[in-house]
Amino acid sequence: MGVVPAVASPHEAAAVRQQVEQLCAAMIEPDAIVLEALTMPDLTYGHSGGKIENQAEFIIGLMQGRPDFVAIELSDQREYVSGDVAVVRHALSARTRMGGATRDINIAVLLVWVKRDELWKLLARQASILPSDRTAP
Repeated sequence: MGVVPAVASPHEAAAVRQQVEQLCAAMIEPDAIVLEALTMPDLTYGHSGGKIENQAEFIIGLMQGRPDFVAIELSDQREYVSGDVAVVRHALSARTRMGGATRDINIAVLLVWVKRDELWKLLARQASILPSDRTAP
């Protein structure tokens, strides 16, 4: 018996895409209330360098400019929705600022969203560094 991919309604996939966009906007212009509303209390947020943060650490880090995102661009995004769980994969290109210097990052990202009270909330995120000759997750 083979594995059948989950088929999501276009409405659910669009709702997840919208949450991803709101998360990116909140990472560029951090707002603790918005970030808390977008994430689950038991968030596990994995950075490409191996650091893992909980919800409070993730929000505090962004509020303190660690990292300080100047721009975020997503590409090759795919959403998979099954019931109240959504998995999103994309490539993320970003420009960050640290102490006056800018740095560009290119990473592959996996996001796990859970639907609670009709809203999609981020439960888990894991990033990995993209090889220089690869641009998609």
